[in-house]
Amino acid sequence: MAEDYYKILGVDRGASDDEIKKAYRKLAHKHHPDKKGGDEAKFKEINSAYQVLSDKQKRSQYDQFGQTFNGAGGGQGGGFDPNQFRGQDGGFEFNFGGGEGFGDIFSDIFGGGGSGGRQSRGRDIQVEVEITFAEMISGVQKEIKLYKAIVCKKCGGNGGEVGSKEENCKTCKGSGKIKKMMRTMLGNFAQNVVCHDCKGKGKTFDKKCSQCGGDGRHKEEVAEKIEVPAGINSGQTLAVGGKGEAGENGAPAGDLLVTISVVRDERFERDGDDINSTVHVSFAQAALGDKIDVETVEGSVKMKVPAGTQSGEIYRIRSKGVPKLRGFGRGDHLVKVIVDVPTKLSRKEKKLIEKLREIEE
Repeated sequence: MAEDYYKILGVDRGASDDEIKKAYRKLAHKHHPDKKGGDEAKFKEINSAYQVLSDKQKRSQYDQFGQTFNGAGGGQGGGFDPNQFRGQDGGFEFNFGGGEGFGDIFSDIFGGGGSGGRQSRGRDIQVEVEITFAEMISGVQKEIKLYKAIVCKKCGGNGGEVGSKEENCKTCKGSGKIKKMMRTMLGNFAQNVVCHDCKGKGKTFDKKCSQCGGDGRHKEEVAEKIEVPAGINSGQTLAVGGKGEAGENGAPAGDLLVTISVVRDERFERDGDDINSTVHVSFAQAALGDKIDVETVEGSVKMKVPAGTQSGEIYRIRSKGVPKLRGFGRGDHLVKVIVDVPTKLSRKEKKLIEKLREIEE
């Protein structure tokens, strides 16, 4: 019985190219012979399946005719044929210099790859910033001190000492790439990887910058200011573009990712864009009605307690809640009224309540 390539990769027959590629990556990493617990036979089987399903024409033929179609796997037996990648020196050669596909997958597995001349974007930096409840309501500017890689001020990021001469890299002969051989259970593989000396530029300076050592960057403590918008939720992350670490050889800087933590305020509880709080009133105030002071995020305001208010009733103060983060306006302030029933009564109070009961009866 012919093997089912979809079953081998663990995907449905209607799987997208991305789903097939993702499944292959996972299985190839797991079963690669050079890894602990790897399985050479399984690895070849996975490659055979991917070789067909990743090619639109071969996949279409396979779907129509099954594994017996001509050239299904590229080899004489319809399976994965490593010899199609064999170089002139007898080893297997993959050019990991560009594009997606089989070579790109192997680049991930073997830990190399990257085209010559490609510069690495700077590393993102993640920090957490604490703000008060009041700052969440109004918005606030915060200054953050970071110890990070910045563009070298002496060489301007090119890595060369001032006045030094730029020349072709001696290691890669100006190509920006070098060939790296790797031995595996399937044979020898040659990768084209970024040159470690010139970092893919193909050029070096005859004298490296004395401040950054030729890297084009150095570490320094810097202060970055960020604007925290009003209405942000605790746990939300702000992405500040270009405020992460500097990239290699003039590549773009990474981002600064700021996770916001809002300190709890004992007086208020946030519910979306609304704010909840509780006030206590006396039995007389609830029965007869009154105007009371209510503390809001913008200070004290007067609120009417209607006569006959029951304990637990909620009243709404419009537009005294949280500013809407995406849009205009703001939420409301919801006030829960708790009626305090006295636990100890004076003689006079007891007599008044007894008269009230007689009237009610």
